Amino acid sequence: MTYAADQAPTSVMAPYFPDTSASAFDDARQRMVDDQVRPLEVNDPRIVTAMRALPREYAVPENEQEFAYSDLTLPLGKGRYLLQSMVTARLVQMAAIQTGQRVLVVGAATGYTAALIAMLGAEVTALEEDASLLAIGTAFTTRASVDVSWKQAPLSGGAPESSPFDLIFFDGAIEEIPRFCSTQLTENGRVAGILRPDDGTSSAFLAEAETGEGWSIRRFFDSEAPVLPSFERPAAFAF
Repeated sequence: MTYAADQAPTSVMAPYFPDTSASAFDDARQRMVDDQVRPLEVNDPRIVTAMRALPREYAVPENEQEFAYSDLTLPLGKGRYLLQSMVTARLVQMAAIQTGQRVLVVGAATGYTAALIAMLGAEVTALEEDASLLAIGTAFTTRASVDVSWKQAPLSGGAPESSPFDLIFFDGAIEEIPRFCSTQLTENGRVAGILRPDDGTSSAFLAEAETGEGWSIRRFFDSEAPVLPSFERPAAFAF
């Protein structure tokens, strides 16, 4: 995975856009879709159309806006990130979201993924615990004229007052599926995101609850993403 400049160095740096005019951002947005998203077989026309329209530059802190359309995972502060657009696009396409479905986006941060899913016709609840990220996110979805319901609460508890959901979508990696998912899904509901278990095989996944306890998990493609801090396992004690 490619990170922004203040993270681990990479051999290739994404282009820098010193021109922050509306037309420059619009041009960069179209290039993002054509060069980063469509080559990875993201062929759902709803996703392509939405990503051509969503002003991603407003979903990042002001000092990161020139990198908004670069092929980077962008730091948002406090261990949180905006995933690469190609990763977001593939995850959303994998989830096969249908009009009218009720979706909980966990770790919605600045709202880009929540807005994208809402533009597919879903009824979206965006869960975020950090007040500064939530402020950017609500301003972003308002500016983009996208209907998203925001909830500020600890990520680890989900949104029980708004459940059940047809899909719980984690906007970042998790190390295991949290317990709240089993009680906040509809009968045939699913969980989606990036799973990074102890064996180190980080991949995009869809999961459905099995009869009794446990999950039936399907892995789709290898994908790296930072783990959402709320879902990191405590470090094991070493002698």
